[in-house]
Amino acid sequence: METFALMPGNALLALILLLGGVQATAQPSSPLDAATIITRMEARNVSLNSYRSRVHVNVRMLNFPWLAPKLDGTAYYKRPGAFAVVFDRVPSYAHGITKLFTDIGDPSAWRKDQTLELIGTQTLNDRPVYVVKLTKKIYSTILDRALVYVDAQTYELPRMEWYYRDGGKVTMTQAYRDDGGFQMVATQHADIAITHVRAVADSSYGPYQTNIALDDAVFQQSK
Repeated sequence: METFALMPGNALLALILLLGGVQATAQPSSPLDAATIITRMEARNVSLNSYRSRVHVNVRMLNFPWLAPKLDGTAYYKRPGAFAVVFDRVPSYAHGITKLFTDIGDPSAWRKDQTLELIGTQTLNDRPVYVVKLTKKIYSTILDRALVYVDAQTYELPRMEWYYRDGGKVTMTQAYRDDGGFQMVATQHADIAITHVRAVADSSYGPYQTNIALDDAVFQQSK
């Protein structure tokens, strides 16, 4: 059983890296700053203390070796920032690169290791969004920056982009649904264009079991 760290509902990006835009328009004045936007993101689902959900992930490579893995697993979350996804089975050809498993990030975690900058506002899918740039506080030789697109009304995260120093880029979009009174990630789609890898990936999440007891061992194994 493979266990890896994950933000709520983000097995998709994990699998993207396992296999391997929209530009903001600067605004001279903005009603908010980046820190306030992140605080409002954290306030979503404020009474959600834990969850468990089954997740199905499909990846289709657009270049050689044309792999198309399909994974099933379980995503877990426990406030204030413990995340994990446990895949039932990982194909043998993927075991050598599972260490590349990563997550989309947690707004609370961004404060700790990222410099946050509100660089503009724009419209995405006919809705206003804030665009926040994340830059590692400790210089990364791999990742140059990430852009976070935050819905200006719901403070959900409909889109995130990662820009790599070698010119690679990953774009992830996600849709939400009401599940037990909480707004939860329902589906995700990613376009991957990184060194030697061109792929698309999609994930879907089953019903969420919320505010349940979870064994801390699930998260300890991911460290």
